[in-house]
Amino acid sequence: MSVGLELPPGVRAERVITAVLADLHSGAHRGVVVDSPPGAGKSTLVVRAAIELAAAGEPLIIIAQTNEQVDDLIDRLARDAPELRIGRLSAGTYTPSERVARYSTVRVAAKVAELDGPAIIIGTAAKWATVTEGSWPWAIVDEAYQMRSDALLRVAGRFDRALFVGDPGQLDPFSTVETERWTGLTWDPMQSAVATLLRHNPQLPVHRLPVSWRLPASAAPVVAEAFYPFTGFQAGTTAAQRALSFDAAGEGSPADEAVELAAATGWALYELPARHTVRTDTEAAKACADLALRALRRGAVATSEREPQGAPVTADRIAIGAAHRDQVAAIRAQLGDAGVGITVDTANRLQGREYDLTIVLHPLSGRRDATAFHLESGRLCVLASRHRHGCVVVARAGIGELLDAYPSTEPVRLNVPVKFPDGWAANQAVLDHLHRRRVAGSPG
Repeated sequence: MSVGLELPPGVRAERVITAVLADLHSGAHRGVVVDSPPGAGKSTLVVRAAIELAAAGEPLIIIAQTNEQVDDLIDRLARDAPELRIGRLSAGTYTPSERVARYSTVRVAAKVAELDGPAIIIGTAAKWATVTEGSWPWAIVDEAYQMRSDALLRVAGRFDRALFVGDPGQLDPFSTVETERWTGLTWDPMQSAVATLLRHNPQLPVHRLPVSWRLPASAAPVVAEAFYPFTGFQAGTTAAQRALSFDAAGEGSPADEAVELAAATGWALYELPARHTVRTDTEAAKACADLALRALRRGAVATSEREPQGAPVTADRIAIGAAHRDQVAAIRAQLGDAGVGITVDTANRLQGREYDLTIVLHPLSGRRDATAFHLESGRLCVLASRHRHGCVVVARAGIGELLDAYPSTEPVRLNVPVKFPDGWAANQAVLDHLHRRRVAGSPG
């Protein structure tokens, strides 16, 4: 193992990808699973595998979870393989985005028969569930840990073999209806597609991408320890390759201190005074908005392996993440017109996205209790792993005490696989790191 760790990150990543492609071409397995940490190149692997299978004369389908993911994959496939004919399976009301419409090799239709036999057909899992005819030698399931097992069951008859690619540390599938009646069953529909697949087919090969090309050297060890304790990964870049600086001097305020600390160390905890609040904590929402605007107004510049001379951190390269939609609305209201272009969204909608600087409203900030929703490790993992340079976490003091006092009251159920990491432990690990980079925030 030590020899592998001494290899350059690119070499380690390429070895795993080569092994994945070898398993695909061998035809020895009906399924191949690839686990990936944040920013490890899931989409790159999906595109590369799809192009290789299509080049070998193997028609295939790609199943993604959202229309945004579908359009992103089409854009990348069409750029990397201009000669490849691609079908975009969509609803009849779908209007092609600019990323799709600009390629003459992409055809959009509501039915498979209307796509005129392309080499690759891409659609969402929900759309594929409506297809009742046709079969393909191969399928690639993107973001497979976001896919519910019942959704996989509805499309499994459409392909012979499949590649499943996803991030096991991200948010699990969710439902707005009660699902306790299925808990513990091997076919529980609320399990991820990968979890159910491996419970019934434990012999399938599982590969793990070992490098995150998104997270900086300051973040990869923190995220790996908290959310990927048994697999781990390393950053693809060194501390010397990434830097965040400001063109304009600050005013010496706590907000300035926080963004400067995040720029210097990769992390900062902007801690407001302890207080139990309603979910839409106005002071916390204002703090999130102020931090993002402060970085924008001071002319943040990001230096990286992509931009060694430095590139301005524009509004579209800054994101603010929260747990609830009403918190998102409160933050947007605080930003006003000055925040046009800054992304503000929930953890669920930020999955798969990447920014230079992120501001995170901690899910447990100001709460009296620690519910399973707010303790879910995947939620904090998404929020803490979107950045390439720095992350500022906004929270009220007292989260550590809340975690220490929180008794686990979740019922223990038979036949339910133990999920790692535990949300309580993951939150404690992240908080321990943040406390060493704490700035006393101003409630005003």
